[in-house]
Amino acid sequence: MMLAAVPGLGKSGVTNLVIAWSIAFVWIVHLLQAVRGMPKIAEITRPEWDVPVGTGHPVLKVTIVVPARNEALTIEPALRSLRHLHYPNYEVVVVNDRSEDRTGEIVERVAGEPGGVPVRVIHVENLPPKWLGKTHAMWAGAREGSCDWILFTDADVVFRADALRRAVAYAEKNEVDHLVLFPTMLTFTGGERMMISLFQALIGFGHRPWKVSDPDARDYIGVGAFNLIRRSVYEKVGTYERLRLAVMDDMQLGQLVKKGRFRQVCVFGKDLIRIHWAQGAMGVVRNVTKNFFAYMRFSAWLALAAACGLLFMNVFPFVAVFVSSGWAVVGYLTALLCILAIYAGMAPKSGIGWWYFFTHPISASMFAYAILLSAVTTVRHGGVTWRGTLYPIEELKKGLE
Repeated sequence: MMLAAVPGLGKSGVTNLVIAWSIAFVWIVHLLQAVRGMPKIAEITRPEWDVPVGTGHPVLKVTIVVPARNEALTIEPALRSLRHLHYPNYEVVVVNDRSEDRTGEIVERVAGEPGGVPVRVIHVENLPPKWLGKTHAMWAGAREGSCDWILFTDADVVFRADALRRAVAYAEKNEVDHLVLFPTMLTFTGGERMMISLFQALIGFGHRPWKVSDPDARDYIGVGAFNLIRRSVYEKVGTYERLRLAVMDDMQLGQLVKKGRFRQVCVFGKDLIRIHWAQGAMGVVRNVTKNFFAYMRFSAWLALAAACGLLFMNVFPFVAVFVSSGWAVVGYLTALLCILAIYAGMAPKSGIGWWYFFTHPISASMFAYAILLSAVTTVRHGGVTWRGTLYPIEELKKGLE
């Protein structure tokens, strides 16, 4: 009532004022959490993690599992990088999952090249029932041989030679059971940088990476490019057999580890592993379309709420700041300054300029579109189609249980 009595501030003005400062409050909290939390995430390219292995203690064996389906365009440089890591006790297992292109031929050729660690190749001809192709491939690869650690990675990830050595050194020193290394995202177009910078700005809304090591926090993590897990822990959480129908298997593996109260951490490692995740802004949209409805637990209402919330928090302030007045403008400006600060803070890590802040409402709108498209496409097709295989939605829901 007191606000409504202020000259020029009627009921609609009060409502706008409340909206403006509510949005500002959320962004202030998000910014403060990021400022406090992100420095806690270790950067393993620092000199102290350049640790020689095999000095006075046994070298733990690592099995690197690479699932591959129709990866002819990317797997050759990725596999070559894996064969020449500076780590003395590891093996590479590539699972060619029913590829219809030259993936199998390329893998066999690279595996037969002189020098480098040997590569074991498994060719899957038929997918067993009630399995996704990728989860089955990772399960099949992890069964091969015996090791202390298993590293699950993707067929388009290029490793720097010291990546594995640094990761294992950090994990052993800190008694970690599951280590996630964030990849360096290669971007070649403005559209790619626009979308990737949006994801970086939003990091922490769903899963706070700096909290995953806290056993009492709800947060967990998983990244398909680099999921390093102790074999003993992998077996205790049920292996990938427990995730047979998991569309977002990397995150769900992290969730199992966290629920089991094993020690989980994520780390930065600039240029240790590199990936070109998608071609162009619409390539990012297509990738999100494939799996985001699964992240929403196949709930249309959750997907709709997520899309609306995304637009409200990330697009509305950019518009409202020009049509509001008084303290409401200050509220919207505060929200925008928080977003700008997050872009500026992430720029040194990502190499993407802070000025992509100005594309934030565009990329957020495209992300909201991708969320809705993911829901509509999945429902219309009756499931998720990935690499030529349709997985029925009713079966995929079982993977959430």
